[in-house]
Amino acid sequence: MALDTFRLYKVRFALTALGIMIGTASLIVVVTVGLTGREYILDQIRGIGANIIYISYSGDPLRGTDYLTVEDMRAIQQQVQGVAAAAAMNPVTQAVPVGAGKKVGPDVRVIGVDPSYRQIRNLDVLAGRFFDERDIQEHAKVADLAEHLAKSIFGTPQAAVGQTLRIGALPFTVLGVFKERVETFGQSELASGNVVVIPYPVSRYFMPGTAVDIFLSMSDPSQVEPATQQIEAILRSRHRPGSIYRVQNLKQLLTVATKAANALMVVLLLVAAITLVVGGVGIMNIMLATVAARTREIGIRKAVGATAAEIRLQFLAEAVLISLIGGVIGVALGVALPLSLRIFISLDIPISALSVFVALFVSSMVGVVFGTVPAARAAQMDPIRSLHHQ
Repeated sequence: MALDTFRLYKVRFALTALGIMIGTASLIVVVTVGLTGREYILDQIRGIGANIIYISYSGDPLRGTDYLTVEDMRAIQQQVQGVAAAAAMNPVTQAVPVGAGKKVGPDVRVIGVDPSYRQIRNLDVLAGRFFDERDIQEHAKVADLAEHLAKSIFGTPQAAVGQTLRIGALPFTVLGVFKERVETFGQSELASGNVVVIPYPVSRYFMPGTAVDIFLSMSDPSQVEPATQQIEAILRSRHRPGSIYRVQNLKQLLTVATKAANALMVVLLLVAAITLVVGGVGIMNIMLATVAARTREIGIRKAVGATAAEIRLQFLAEAVLISLIGGVIGVALGVALPLSLRIFISLDIPISALSVFVALFVSSMVGVVFGTVPAARAAQMDPIRSLHHQ
């Protein structure tokens, strides 16, 4: 009977279902956009290195300096389970002038590191290669340049490979050109772009001493937090009380990014929910008008034995049918949009099966909730008065 009524009033019910269709499609698209945005943000952070732990010395206000050393790094490697790679870093504190041939380049930041630094920091080598353990053992005067610096001095990354670069008064052979895999927006040691990375032992020509910063990479992201606490305990046991060390990881940044993405998705879902509510109000208005127009029909049905419950069920079924038809079409449109985008862009767009089921459930519940009042009004009609209605 509900289907027959739908066929009889096709245009009216189709326009009513349009609101539900738009709301349901919006809900699925919003969830898809939210999931895609969250995955993109998290992938960017993971590109920096979600498994990274960075250790640096902050100071000792009472007793002077108590720097980190390579021995601290080795102790951490021996005592902390799950360390995949470790690299000592000697950041030269003063800018150093560079030049190639007669060309004078900008003052640069020189960083001395171990070869494993490239793996830990997820660096992309654009041309040439990164220096290796053999270069470290031979104290070779070799260097890898940041992409921005290579372009400003040599024109292209490829042209820089094999060239001789003066760093201060020392000649270095350029082995390769690199860049950070993910933009860090000025928040990393490589962010300036005018950076030269050289083997750690050679960097001591520019910055004598034994002080280092330490980069670690854990084999599993779940190990980062317990390893951070364990490293703090190891440093306390190896250094004077009062010395302050920063042991940092990206877990907090990941947590904040996830919360921000989830909050944005909730806001968008509320907008989609408002659309569904508006569609539900439309269903209620149309059903109320339908009940008024079919008053005589209701009287006839009651006269031949239809109970109030059966009348209520009839009109409720019609309301649910409208919302379900709109919901099914909306789900089809909501799923079709991200699927079609996958054809044109390489970005992996996740489609949540849960959002499809939720959308169908919500659309049917909208029909139930907003169809209850018209159905109840139809069930409560007096059959005698209904039969006299013209």
